[in-house]
Amino acid sequence: MFSIPDIEQRLSALGANTAHRERVLRHWVQALPLTQGRRKLDHFLPQAVRDALPELMADLDGLTRLVEEHPGADGSARLLVALRDGQTVESVLLPRDGLCVSSQVGCAVGCQFCMTGRDGLIRQVSSAEIVAQVALARQRRAVKKVVFMGMGEPSHNLEAVMEAIQLLGTVGNIGHKNLVFSTVGDPRVFERLASGPVKPALALSLHTTKPGLRRELLPRASRLTPQEIVEAGERYARETGYPIQYQWTLLDGVNDGDDELDAIVALLKGKYGVLNMIPYNSVPELPFQRPEWEKARDLARRLHQRGVLTKLRDSAGQDVDGGCGQLRARAAPPQRGRTIPIQSAD
Repeated sequence: MFSIPDIEQRLSALGANTAHRERVLRHWVQALPLTQGRRKLDHFLPQAVRDALPELMADLDGLTRLVEEHPGADGSARLLVALRDGQTVESVLLPRDGLCVSSQVGCAVGCQFCMTGRDGLIRQVSSAEIVAQVALARQRRAVKKVVFMGMGEPSHNLEAVMEAIQLLGTVGNIGHKNLVFSTVGDPRVFERLASGPVKPALALSLHTTKPGLRRELLPRASRLTPQEIVEAGERYARETGYPIQYQWTLLDGVNDGDDELDAIVALLKGKYGVLNMIPYNSVPELPFQRPEWEKARDLARRLHQRGVLTKLRDSAGQDVDGGCGQLRARAAPPQRGRTIPIQSAD
């Protein structure tokens, strides 16, 4: 039992109808006690479901287990989470009731500045395991926003991620615009996200305006150019009414020059979106460096003055080695995953 449809099928086999299934899933994903309120959950359920409920809830709670928690001074907390087979992923409790979740163990994109992709893709994370990260986090604090920006590329596990998004946006009680799908720009994403009943907000990882540099930094991303990614993002933004969040990890001396600033203005001025500039979380094992904060602030100010809505964001968890994949790398020996084939727009 790893996917949400598996859970629903198990409940259906016990005689649960749609309302029964939703009630059980609501209690799980919202981390509600079974006895909350004036009436117990099991009073609304068929007898067979009531009898199976303790075992079912134990199975759901057992999908994830907290291994380590590293609180940050900014109110964030890095969580190392074990799955049932012993693999681990990372979740991040963010300030202001947010949560960053992982959609894969490892990643096939191989971003040169990211620890997660060093070993390739180990395995996919199921839709139930994704939701279980939210349920686990809600046992610790409120979660009102979920961003798919943790380990993995969500577009390479698209069906599972969309199953999780649909559940979180319905019985999970999270507003659709507070579900943020972050991607390097796989062309399959733009059509798929717009077709579902829950349409999440979209974050697109640019990191550079230069196609050649982008292929170096993100070697196994789709071959959409930055221009094509922004054009597709603009269509999605206009269709959903949510501005696109363009992500830009600032790498000192790599993508923070005046030439990039000029190209950003040409690319994003007048677009329905916001540019999130995020100074890099330095990782000792990787060659990239975090720019000085004053330099980053100056870049954001200059872009804003030239008509590009720009927000300078400090990565959560700077004081706890918050770069994605670092907790897992410290806790687990290196594993060599597989590099999955990626359909490109070439």
